[in-house]
Amino acid sequence: MPSTCPKCHKVLDEDEICCAQIRYTWRCVSCFKLSTGSVVPYGRCFLCGGELKVIADRPLGDGMGFRAVREAVQFELDSFHFYRLARERATKPETFIVLESFYEAALEHLHELEEKYHACLDRAMVELASDEEKLLADWPFRGVRVDYDATIPELYRIALSVEQRAHDHFRVLESEFTGLESDLCRELAAESDEHVSLLETEMESAPI
Repeated sequence: MPSTCPKCHKVLDEDEICCAQIRYTWRCVSCFKLSTGSVVPYGRCFLCGGELKVIADRPLGDGMGFRAVREAVQFELDSFHFYRLARERATKPETFIVLESFYEAALEHLHELEEKYHACLDRAMVELASDEEKLLADWPFRGVRVDYDATIPELYRIALSVEQRAHDHFRVLESEFTGLESDLCRELAAESDEHVSLLETEMESAPI
């Protein structure tokens, strides 16, 4: 029998789903961690235990029109290029492996930002070689240097400090806005909290 696709609302001749990749978005009411998935969430926030609330589509348009989203994308691009350059100069196999995992994580985070915030990212921006001097002058990595003979715990401490910078940056930025952009800042600060949690878990199990 005829049905209506729950996403695009197209009337279908058969009882089927038109948009196979239907995605839901939900957010923790406590820490503002934003998540997406193909099913409505059940339970509590995995970061803080707070209540989860499904949110309707927001009028973001191109997410790059929001300063918070632009800066989050730039942060992940900087992270990608920073760890890529560091990986290329690593002198020990174990250092190479950890730095490679960091830059792959940054690339994954870029893709997540694209999905969550409709951030239309030019693929050339990812492939383009970064200006190292400018990269090290920007706020995420200002003053940060990687010892290419660093131990694995030292590498994790660098990554954790950078993520903490991102968290602090978006919480400060939040105070400059109200409404939707303020919410975006809180969500992006929560993203950094999640990355910190993941890094801490990895660090505990990483070989010394």
